Amino acid sequence: MSAFHRHGSLAVMAKHSADISWKLSEAEDFPKGRYSRGHEIAFDGGITLPASASPHVVGKWAVEAAVDPEELLVAALSSCHMLSFLHIARLAGFTALKYRDHAEGTMEEIAPGRHAVTKVSLQPQIEWQGTPPDKARLDAMHHEAHEVCYIANSMRAEVTII
Repeated sequence: MSAFHRHGSLAVMAKHSADISWKLSEAEDFPKGRYSRGHEIAFDGGITLPASASPHVVGKWAVEAAVDPEELLVAALSSCHMLSFLHIARLAGFTALKYRDHAEGTMEEIAPGRHAVTKVSLQPQIEWQGTPPDKARLDAMHHEAHEVCYIANSMRAEVTII
């Protein structure tokens, strides 16, 4: 059986899921908005991640030690870009030894009362074995990685690689 399935005119390659759970505590006041936004995200591989709304959005009702959806979006883009880039670098004959990225997303108001992550900046630092690609080749590989990255293809935000 093929890994691809038809969904309308698109071929569905795979499905991905996450289980989200949240519960109101007895001491909280849901109608007045006084409740924790802390929750858990469980992934199919067995990892459970503490999550919350961003403190920038709900202040004291956020769990600062947890990851927020905006951070997850930025991390997903950075991770996807890295995985795409490493594959492209390998096919081009380069060997990456280390890859680190400091990714930053910018949230902006896009219409009255509507916000979005409108920009994401990736700042990869790569350590190479042997001769590294020159700047033009490196830029081309990053461009190709962006073009094939599933998450980048799913976003409307402007993405820059510094």
